[in-house]
Amino acid sequence: MLKLQGKNLVIGVTGGIAVYKVCQVVREFKKLGANVDVIMTKNATEFVAPLTFETLSNRPVVTDMFKRSSHFEVEHISLAKKADLFLVCPATANIVGKYANGIADDMLSTTLMATTAPVVICPAMNTNMYHSKSFNKNLDILIERGVHVVRAESGFLACGDTGDGRMAEPPVIVEYCLDLLCPVNDLVGKRVLITCGATIEKLDDARYITNFSSGKMGSALVDAALNRGAYVTVILGKHAAPIDGRATVVDVQTTEQMYDETVSRVTDHDIIVMAGAPCDYRPENYSDSKIKSDSLTVKFIKNPDIAAKVGQIKGDRFLCVFSAETDNGVENARTKLVKKHADLAVMNDIKHNDVFGSDTNTVTLVTESDEQSYPTLSKLEVANIIFDRAIGK
Repeated sequence: MLKLQGKNLVIGVTGGIAVYKVCQVVREFKKLGANVDVIMTKNATEFVAPLTFETLSNRPVVTDMFKRSSHFEVEHISLAKKADLFLVCPATANIVGKYANGIADDMLSTTLMATTAPVVICPAMNTNMYHSKSFNKNLDILIERGVHVVRAESGFLACGDTGDGRMAEPPVIVEYCLDLLCPVNDLVGKRVLITCGATIEKLDDARYITNFSSGKMGSALVDAALNRGAYVTVILGKHAAPIDGRATVVDVQTTEQMYDETVSRVTDHDIIVMAGAPCDYRPENYSDSKIKSDSLTVKFIKNPDIAAKVGQIKGDRFLCVFSAETDNGVENARTKLVKKHADLAVMNDIKHNDVFGSDTNTVTLVTESDEQSYPTLSKLEVANIIFDRAIGK
């Protein structure tokens, strides 16, 4: 049986360049066996013709509040009741504002107001709009009401700007909705500790060293663990990815801070996933004034090894480490697995794959006795595979 056989999804499509991505979202849900109805705003039809979605969904697309049909049925109420999940993507600032403030002046906003199904919105807009106070106030209202949000990503936008506001990629959206439609509560009662993001080490009050980690893998791990019922603590460094507000967050900057906060919590947790990217070295000396020099020589000293210390004290707790490699990936990952006393090493080939800042990952999972390589997956899919391993699936 297909995973979503018998499930009814209503997808609201609003006007934005990201509409073309929704074609893939509809296609993926149909492949999973779902029944899909699409509601398009008038502006959305300027980007993609309704016929495209009718072809993909095998259902008529609804665009008009007052279009007569061959049978008497109040369509917005019918679709609102039918939905097992209501997805709005892309979600413009306009529809978010309407929904937050109870405005129902077209088919989509009216149906949203009438549904009692879980609602997922996927914002997409210019980066200045995305960070505006008015949009974020409206978004906060919806979150407080229990609306689910698949946060926008950072990248090059259609307007020419670069920044947050690009709609999440279709695999991320589909995976998020799958977790809601087919919940797996196999981590209920488990306490999960996750390190996430990069640490920073100051040279002076104006400069620091760090690495390319965006925190996206850690964020996906947080989402996966929470959606499976776990209590989650995040030791959080510098990051670009949003962290689900249901998690307990401990903010850190330096590797030593991440070390202290992580090690002190190991015995209170059942599963520890070291997805953070701590700096291996820090400057031996720090200047409290901005360094001004024609040349600069910096001596670095080794930072404490967080994963190794966790491995020493973890007992029978499950420990997963990440191994970003450029050469001899599996061999180096297995060496790291043994040295850190870990149960699982996730090897990223950063030489041949776009890992940092990407929404996908191509990994090989390494244990003491075997290894398994996977095709390119969303980071949420990788996160769920890791937790499957943690509980012995």
